[in-house]
Amino acid sequence: MGLVIAVSGLPAAGKGEFAAILESNGIPVRSMGDMVRAEVRARGIPEAPQVFGEIATQLRAEYGDDVLAHRLTKAVDDLLEENPIVLIEGLRGTAERVVFQNHWEGNFLVVAITASKQLRFERVQSRARSEDGDLSDLEKRDARETGWGLDVIISEADITFANESNIEDLDSRVTAWLNTL
Repeated sequence: MGLVIAVSGLPAAGKGEFAAILESNGIPVRSMGDMVRAEVRARGIPEAPQVFGEIATQLRAEYGDDVLAHRLTKAVDDLLEENPIVLIEGLRGTAERVVFQNHWEGNFLVVAITASKQLRFERVQSRARSEDGDLSDLEKRDARETGWGLDVIISEADITFANESNIEDLDSRVTAWLNTL
């Protein structure tokens, strides 16, 4: 069986950049955030900063904190049939981590990407995604996601990359790490 890596981090820490680096190295990526964005579109809800968090919270309340993890495991298993490594981008909750750990047992690891709040806010302002807003919105997202256990996941990650510099620095360090796998 192949290796499943899940990347975690607070909003705008660099999870997407980490995913892009792995993807450029031939590793397929499945995004948990894309699942929420698709749910918002499927429901026909206009996109706004608070909507994505509300839908993610509703899904968890209705189906359990591990709903996205359960929905994703089959797609990842299918990718593992032809790929030695698959990345899950956007692990946010301890319940999700438990599902993945139990499903892939010793073939699962967690990577955390960290960055200061100020730098994350600067990134939010420059990327202009529909789920991004002002500093208050970022702080609300941080609080909601740490409420799901994101802070625990980050602190207990198998490996952590501080992303306080530029994309070239992150790319260099992540690529070097990939070469050790």
